[in-house]
Amino acid sequence: MVKIKPEEIKVLSNYIYNVSGISIDASKAYLLETRFGKLLDEEGCKSYSEFYHKAKADTRKVLEKRIINAITTNETLFFRDTGPFELLKHKILPDIIDARTAKANRPGGANLKIWSSACSTGQEIYSIAIIIKELLGNNSNHRISLMGTDLSDAAVTQASNGTYNKFEIERGLPREKLQRYFTLAGGNWKIKDEIRAMASFRRMNLMEPFVGLGKFDIIFCRNVAIYFTLQDRKKLFNKIADVLEPDGYLLIGSTESLTGVCPRFVPKRHLRSVYYQLTG
Repeated sequence: MVKIKPEEIKVLSNYIYNVSGISIDASKAYLLETRFGKLLDEEGCKSYSEFYHKAKADTRKVLEKRIINAITTNETLFFRDTGPFELLKHKILPDIIDARTAKANRPGGANLKIWSSACSTGQEIYSIAIIIKELLGNNSNHRISLMGTDLSDAAVTQASNGTYNKFEIERGLPREKLQRYFTLAGGNWKIKDEIRAMASFRRMNLMEPFVGLGKFDIIFCRNVAIYFTLQDRKKLFNKIADVLEPDGYLLIGSTESLTGVCPRFVPKRHLRSVYYQLTG
């Protein structure tokens, strides 16, 4: 494996930050070597400097996309951490559906928009869709729109396809939900059309301006801001505040906090889980 030099770490880390917003400090040489070692071989590069210059010279940004796909962890599983999904099922969805139905003055006719802002390969948003399906059934008049976005093209492609291998399926997905919502397809498992049709997907860099998104009732932004600098976290959650409905809900990772990050949000607790809403 090609070893990365100290001066190359700084150059490559700056490049990664500029194209993804992910901050990698000087101590992460092993991470860069692990993520990019195979890519260097495939690109025929003898050093990380050559690799960097090749990426910069690629006007079609093909190598840039491969770098982004390699550096993003895409660590995810179905119903990850359990708590947020219990919160969604028993507290958030019932409350906001009641509020939207009353506002519309049309029983059973709420409009809801939910955003999974770092959807990875789709497990989070399909977990949300399954909860909605089980909570509302097939005869609901509610119009619920789910959107999943991610920085990685490869992750978005898999999420949109809704196909998972045995290892991915066994991580967090109860057997009864597998049998109810997936079909076996050539050794892999594919989400059924009734769930797949509930969600749309697109590539999105959270560091860039939020254009044309509209307002959301519920936003999941879990376990992604931990890779950003404090300043970028502040910018991100201020932008999220701008696209959240005044009475909407924000869910972040179980080890994350917005204290000292975005005073526009106030934490609230239900049972053992924390969610955030806008102040005033």
